[in-house]
Amino acid sequence: MSVELNHTIVWATDREKSAEFLAGILGLRTGPVTGPFVPIELANGVTLDYLRVDRVTAQHYAFLVGEADFDAAMARIEQAGIAYWADPFHERAGEVDVVGGGRRVYFADPDGHNMELLTRGS
Repeated sequence: MSVELNHTIVWATDREKSAEFLAGILGLRTGPVTGPFVPIELANGVTLDYLRVDRVTAQHYAFLVGEADFDAAMARIEQAGIAYWADPFHERAGEVDVVGGGRRVYFADPDGHNMELLTRGS
């Protein structure tokens, strides 16, 4: 049997707000509340299950997207006035990194999770 990531739990102080934030950037919709979770299902079948907690330790989540989806997400990020960086340490503000023919950008969600969007290089 091959091994695949099925889901991961994303801690959030406001699960609905955080799930809607990311879904909006990615051009997706949240799923119906399932037990204590607000899910976002990704194209490869992996689900991010947002769970409300009192304290959040920031994590890193990276999403591989196509070129057109990257452009659309960047337009939504810029339109919303969300700060973004070209590096995971948030030192190159307002830039998109170009590496190996692909692009990547980092931004923080409402609880400080370090979100990354990246495209494949050519």
